[in-house]
Amino acid sequence: MKEIVIATQNKHKTDEYKHMLEPLGYTVYTLDEFPDIGEIIEDGETFEANAYIKAKTLQDVLHKDIIADDSGLMVEALDGAPGVYSARYAGEDVTYEDNNRLLMNNMSGIRNRQAAFITVICLLEQGCEPRYFTGILHGNIATESRGDNGFGYDPIFCISDGRHLAELTMEEKNAISHRALATQQLIMHLRKST
Repeated sequence: MKEIVIATQNKHKTDEYKHMLEPLGYTVYTLDEFPDIGEIIEDGETFEANAYIKAKTLQDVLHKDIIADDSGLMVEALDGAPGVYSARYAGEDVTYEDNNRLLMNNMSGIRNRQAAFITVICLLEQGCEPRYFTGILHGNIATESRGDNGFGYDPIFCISDGRHLAELTMEEKNAISHRALATQQLIMHLRKST
């Protein structure tokens, strides 16, 4: 089995990645298996930069193939915010609900609710240049929160059929999500290279 490290401690991301990579024969590790690695500061100005920072930092320490991603929500009426600050939109050490509440407040009275989730995956294999895979899911910011599945902004992100991402099963979400779209590109690359 080939080993790969996913640069996350987020259980929801871990589950999504394992669900897609284990059928390809990968043993998937996460940062939880490497407790000595401290916090990685994501101070890039783009999703690509943040994904690379995480991948390079881990590869320098672990000497393994690394998958790192950076994701965010870009809202057209807010000039692309929250963008790379999506996880800490309402400040440091806040909950998903805090971020959602602030976004809903900032969208109050705004008619243009178009938004997109973006994921950029950086695959950094030992001895290779980084490869990037991008997935985008277009939708709208809802006026109310719905659903119990997913995480982050999923309860307030409405897809084209009117459902909120948090109303989808993991299988449904994995078929259309920004992370799934980027991961599908990654998987096609991994299949070609093995």
